[in-house]
Amino acid sequence: MFNKLLIANRGEIAVRVNRTAQALGYRTVAVFSDADRDAPHVRMADEAVRVGPAPAGESYLNIEAILEAARLTGADAVHPGYGFLSENAAFVSACAEHGITFIGPPAHAMELMGSKRRSKEAMAEAGVPTVPGFQSTETDPSPWQKAADGIGYPVMIKASAGGGGRGMRLVHEPDKLADELARARSEAESAFGDGELILEKAIVRPRHIEIQVFADQQGHAIHLGERDCSVQRRHQKVVEEAPSPFVDESMRQAMGDAAVKAAQACGYVGAGTVEFIVDEAQNFYFLEMNTRLQVEHPVTEEVTGLDLVELQLRVAQSEPLLLQQSDVRIQDHAIEVRLYAEDPAQGYMPQTGPLHRWRPALGDGIRVDDGIREGNAVTPHYDPMIAKIVARGQDRNSARRRLIRSLEDTVLLGVTHNAWFLSRILAHETFAAGEATTAFLETEFQGDPSLSPLDPTTAELALAALMLYRTGITGPLEDHAGWSNSLPSACPIQLATGEGQQWVRLTDQRGLIEAQVGETRHELRIESQDANELVVTLDGVRQKSQYQIVGSTLYCHAKGRALRFEDTTHAPARRADEQGSGEVRATMDGAVVEVSVTEGDRVQAGQTLAVLEAMKMEHPLRADRDGEITGVRVSTGDQVRTRQILMTVTADASRDAESNNDK
Repeated sequence: MFNKLLIANRGEIAVRVNRTAQALGYRTVAVFSDADRDAPHVRMADEAVRVGPAPAGESYLNIEAILEAARLTGADAVHPGYGFLSENAAFVSACAEHGITFIGPPAHAMELMGSKRRSKEAMAEAGVPTVPGFQSTETDPSPWQKAADGIGYPVMIKASAGGGGRGMRLVHEPDKLADELARARSEAESAFGDGELILEKAIVRPRHIEIQVFADQQGHAIHLGERDCSVQRRHQKVVEEAPSPFVDESMRQAMGDAAVKAAQACGYVGAGTVEFIVDEAQNFYFLEMNTRLQVEHPVTEEVTGLDLVELQLRVAQSEPLLLQQSDVRIQDHAIEVRLYAEDPAQGYMPQTGPLHRWRPALGDGIRVDDGIREGNAVTPHYDPMIAKIVARGQDRNSARRRLIRSLEDTVLLGVTHNAWFLSRILAHETFAAGEATTAFLETEFQGDPSLSPLDPTTAELALAALMLYRTGITGPLEDHAGWSNSLPSACPIQLATGEGQQWVRLTDQRGLIEAQVGETRHELRIESQDANELVVTLDGVRQKSQYQIVGSTLYCHAKGRALRFEDTTHAPARRADEQGSGEVRATMDGAVVEVSVTEGDRVQAGQTLAVLEAMKMEHPLRADRDGEITGVRVSTGDQVRTRQILMTVTADASRDAESNNDK
């Protein structure tokens, strides 16, 4: 029996676990790093303990610090959430040694399913379908080449010990195999400390479908249906839904039976997810088992009416599952998207920055799981997921429409995010038809406007100029009619977005504002305004926009898009051919995984000089000018801080002389 629960995590999952635990009468303990001292999960818990500085390795991954927090507070159970220590068998064993109940499976099951090679062997022995493949600890490429020839190309190389796309390589041609094996092994060793690989037949245009399983300590196991997680970028899930539009009842039963076999084969206890890869003929093959609660568990809760965290806690208290398989009913449809601080138009580059305004759009059938509040910031130390937005409807299209509307109306100002990208996915005809596979984003969706930098429209520029002028001159007022009748001439405002700048000239004609943007003219009339919302009639159409002005920066949300403008009206002019400073700085805290140049190398603007790994992704650092590399201050493997100077590109003397002669 346990009575006080320590939640060894942060963000939305810590908030979500805390909510159920307190509802069931448990006292709760939060842990936090220096970066999360004022986070919502800390405020919600009954008690909270600092476990270290911001880097996860010194805080949320610090087993000794977590156990000490439990000792200090008298917590007799630990819920790991997902990520961090949730699939760390050593942590499970350490909890047991200290008399703390771990909310999850036993260490032996976690160890077995944590190895792709060993788990695949166990699943094959249990009669669970597996992808044809090859497994070996041999580093000589010869046996791998022979195996690949037998399996048939294309083949997929995977890291046995990990996931998230690390150590994963798709190989189409035999002469590329040896090189890709070496790269995958190196990446796996760096990411997981284990270079063991497996080779599998690559399933072309597959679906990624997983089954939620639950098992109690008495040996009873059931499944709660499937989730379709096929829409992925870089092998990471973007959209999840239940039930799958591809699965019929007979397939659901077959996959569910296989998943239950998998759980029982490893002596599983608690919540787990058995992931399958599914081909076009509905053949399914075991992929891996996640021995924890999944990010996407809310869609299962929405269609079954069950609280999976409550079930986890009951099972951990040695209560038997009262549900039989026949009791599980799948009703309605639910879709979840992951709202990330990232820029899809820049290769999904993770973003950091402040959260000036956060207004998720709630409504019928909408659920938002978040762990943020206005005034917080997205830091480079952790995964950049901000929130999960879930929609439930009587059918798939109802859920899809609700989720599109919620995404378009959700206001998040400050940090760059992917809400528009997500709404575009849901609106795409392939997704709407239920035909999206894991190749969807790289094929049917690859030309979508959300994946490329877009210049603002002239209407957006006109609206932004009006917001800046109106707020800057008058501040929010009750009466906006005739807001500047005395203007003798057009008021010019210069806006910068990305690399471009644009003048907008505003003229008031007795309450009707004319905005001239280049050769285009727009008519605007202010209907109402408060500190953060402007209602205007723009070219005859009334619309509502939200905004936040911080210094000279305008953050604006209009028609489902988040925009950012700089007021450069009074900024000094810059030469069109002016190059950068030459300083190569770290874009965020992280590890240097590659240095592509040495002292004295000649480089050109735009050339990649080094690669930084942070927030689970690699970020190339490029030269901002032509010149010669000087002052290289880092090497591969170094940890660096945001804005730290890594090297310098010294400009060509000839170019400097040329520039001076032009002045």
